[in-house]
Amino acid sequence: MTQEQDILALSPKEAEKELKRLSKLLAEANFAYHSDDSPDMSDAEYDQLKRRNAAIEAQFPDLKREDSPSDLVGATPSDGFSKVTHAVPMLSLGNAFEDADVTQFDERVRSFLGKSSTDKLAYTAEPKIDGLSLSLRYVAGKLVQAATRGDGATGENVTANAYTIEDVPQFVENAPQILEVRGEVYMSHADFAALNERQLANGDKVFANPRNAAAGSLRQLDAKITQSRPLKFFAYAWGELSAPLHETQLGAIERLSEFGFVTNPLTKRFDKPDALIAHYRDIEAQRATLGYDIDGVVYKVDSLELQSRLGFRSTTPRWAIAHKFPAELAWTRLEAIDIQVGRTGALSPVARLQPVTVGGVVVSNATLHNEDYIRGFDSKGGEIRDGKDIRVGDWVQVYRAGDVIPKIADVDLKKRPADSVRYVFPDKCPECQSDAVREEGDAVRRCIGGIICPAQAMEKLKHFVARKAFDIEGLGAKQIEMFFDDPDLAINQPADIFTLQARDAGNFTKLKNRKGWGAQSANNLFSAIEEKRKIGFGRVLFSLGIRHVGEAASNLLANHYGSWEALETALDQAKGFEGAAWEELLSIDGIGEVMARSLVGVFAQGGERVSIDALIAHLDVQQAIKPSSEGSPVAGKTVVFTGTLEKMSRAEAKARAESLGAKVAGSVSSKTDILVAGPGAGSKAKKAADLGVKTLDEDAWLALIEGL
Repeated sequence: MTQEQDILALSPKEAEKELKRLSKLLAEANFAYHSDDSPDMSDAEYDQLKRRNAAIEAQFPDLKREDSPSDLVGATPSDGFSKVTHAVPMLSLGNAFEDADVTQFDERVRSFLGKSSTDKLAYTAEPKIDGLSLSLRYVAGKLVQAATRGDGATGENVTANAYTIEDVPQFVENAPQILEVRGEVYMSHADFAALNERQLANGDKVFANPRNAAAGSLRQLDAKITQSRPLKFFAYAWGELSAPLHETQLGAIERLSEFGFVTNPLTKRFDKPDALIAHYRDIEAQRATLGYDIDGVVYKVDSLELQSRLGFRSTTPRWAIAHKFPAELAWTRLEAIDIQVGRTGALSPVARLQPVTVGGVVVSNATLHNEDYIRGFDSKGGEIRDGKDIRVGDWVQVYRAGDVIPKIADVDLKKRPADSVRYVFPDKCPECQSDAVREEGDAVRRCIGGIICPAQAMEKLKHFVARKAFDIEGLGAKQIEMFFDDPDLAINQPADIFTLQARDAGNFTKLKNRKGWGAQSANNLFSAIEEKRKIGFGRVLFSLGIRHVGEAASNLLANHYGSWEALETALDQAKGFEGAAWEELLSIDGIGEVMARSLVGVFAQGGERVSIDALIAHLDVQQAIKPSSEGSPVAGKTVVFTGTLEKMSRAEAKARAESLGAKVAGSVSSKTDILVAGPGAGSKAKKAADLGVKTLDEDAWLALIEGL
């Protein structure tokens, strides 16, 4: 494969070009793999490209394409097969790459469920098979349909082919009336080698790896070809069921085994993250001798009732995670440390390396995170790399986290140059020479130049016009760069966009004469700008690029406050980070204190507020449409939770109340309608009694909302 530039070295222009290239390559690879059944790249190369695409999008979220490969769970079904709509979507899993990620996964699960639900929390751990996902549907014990994952919602009908796989039972005794069994079709190493020998002897195409061989074999239009291929199947999950298989994940897997499905013998149950990681190490040690490909270990909450409570994010479950095996390592020379300034002012150090191949990709740059990381410490002051600092000229060990973003794992002190000196992190912004300060508790040093800092101003504007923000047709990152330094039509802040036509004298005399522009294109741009004067609340807030306030949080805030005016009033009242308005902001599920402080701080800052107000003056900001709460007894009511909830966590209770149209507040006032009080309610219960606020215990609250 051709040499790739590292993500951290890309400029926005290069990133946009690279995303276009990756989108084209992945689309062609998908077509070759899924439609022509003739992969033109290895599975490893494909995965590397897809992960590279995702990492660039994470670094440059404004540049994400509408046809982004990251939005696909699988791949679009081929026209060669009829389509099957999955009764239960086949979603992907979130990934863990380090032991700490597993511990954090456990902490998130426990935090969401609450202490009363996690006393007996357990997990299953099973090998992550590197094959092709397959869903088998049985009705009255008979296999009636088999489908590939496809795009997660719709797959390909491969029923005739599935009938030929020895590990797939055609009849299942004592099963529920409707049973969808899900698992992975794969090919063993020995069978793969034998197949390729036969292919070579017959003058046919050989396969790149076992996964490609399994996928290509399953997706044959002629089932006889599939029958001639040595496919195997591990069952590990299920879709639609007419009756539960068991109360636990492990019990359900054992039930599948009783039905006659092959399940993985390395699947086990554990109580603690440390035990999960120990099992991961054990499986990793056996990896080369298993006889089939795996690329990690999957952890799942064992209780199916808790899985149901935890639910799903947009594309991944909260109750499961895939712990991937580590990427390859390589040693090379650190030639320089450069500082890049992001749109939030963050100073990010980047290691410039002597080029080295890691995991099949040439790496010449690596992230250094922040100044503490360079010094050899983590965010809590603990040592990393045994406290060894990183210096220019050092011999460093590089690895690729998730096989995408290169990082430095270690330093070889024996090869450190005698004249090396400690790296001194700059306290001035390299772009505008403003002070670069580090707030207490923050691991990152930031430029305080704001809009006067070219790196921040331009990137903030690019974010403002991004697809998920204002999305003005004809005004993207490229045009922002053109207008930014324009002597007559400068766009230096968002409000300038909406004065562009007036500054062009209204007759396109200035813009139409520029290279690449004409009367029609100028008219089209001004029309597109006019269309965006009327815009949704959530989009406006997200477009401002406020630190910590992403798209989801912007929509949460819009739904909570309803109107832009209400948000501004609340944030003005919360300036001192105290009082009812501050408590209300913190009470919104999904809005933490760090995000809240960032939001309040921006609206309280003179220059930023002037810029925001100037923008709003040009807009008709639409009120947010709140979720439907028809029939809800708590719709429109203000609810406060206090004390210890025993049957659900505070986060779960808040989310449930808000989904029913209630407004959840953090403190009791005359506007409070219901106080839900658990043991240890304290002063809030007393205040509610003094104000005559209706007070319910947890059981009464659950009875009130039962069935909704």
